[in-house]
Amino acid sequence: MPESAAAARQAVLSSGPQPFGSRLAAAMAARGPLCVGIDPHPGLLADWGLNDDVAGLERFSLTVVEAVATLAAAVKPQVALYERHGSAGIAVLERTLAVAADAGVLSIADAKRGDIGSTMAAYADAWLRDGSALAADSVTLSPYLGFESLRPALDLAAESGRGVFVLALTSNPEGKSVQHVGGSESVARRIAEAAAEENRRYSDAMGSVGLVVGATIGGALTELGLDLDAVHGPILAPGLGAQGATPADLRATFGAAYPAVLATSSRGILAAGPAIAGLRSATEATRDGLLEG
Repeated sequence: MPESAAAARQAVLSSGPQPFGSRLAAAMAARGPLCVGIDPHPGLLADWGLNDDVAGLERFSLTVVEAVATLAAAVKPQVALYERHGSAGIAVLERTLAVAADAGVLSIADAKRGDIGSTMAAYADAWLRDGSALAADSVTLSPYLGFESLRPALDLAAESGRGVFVLALTSNPEGKSVQHVGGSESVARRIAEAAAEENRRYSDAMGSVGLVVGATIGGALTELGLDLDAVHGPILAPGLGAQGATPADLRATFGAAYPAVLATSSRGILAAGPAIAGLRSATEATRDGLLEG
């Protein structure tokens, strides 16, 4: 990055809103390192006695926010499960994000967007621009058209005080065919190093460019030589609970980087609904497990 461009971006940060990384670090310190996924799968809607329609989608989503907003550091709506209901589903997502903001809980739009040029800029505008109906506190991104293709989102997030989580090392078996390629110079390692470089623009304890690293990856960090502690950003770790990862697994997997880990549980908590009390109890138990030891 040219020095003049770096200086200009730093000037924007110094005069702009509080960065996402700082806000997330404060939320994790106050409420614990838990993110609750809002995943309105048809099966979960049925388990809650709700129809697989827009009304059920809205009831499900707003109930989760009401139950967990004071207990979790963040909530993470799965965008695809709103898109499947068309424009009315997107309207529910907009309301869910707005209600989360009003409740004071950070939001992560799990959209996994990634493209080039003006298209990437449009995605950034949708999810990260002040005033956008879909604006979340952060959004998940896919870097597989090249990390630098994410530049419009990286810059807009910095300007607006929002954040991004870039897919780096996912736990699905198919991910290895791309992310592990290169061994000691793997694709995943290059993504982590690029995120670390990007976080140099932030002087806060935690940068606003995070990574998505699966909670069930086992020894992959050691095998590939990834130093997540050097990323200086949050690590979104899906897979806690129903997918099999335990708090002890997370501590063993992430080692020195564990303080930056925002563990995500979806089905493990959502299965305790639809009663608010059940959702709150499951959230508290999951959060307390992360804080022990």
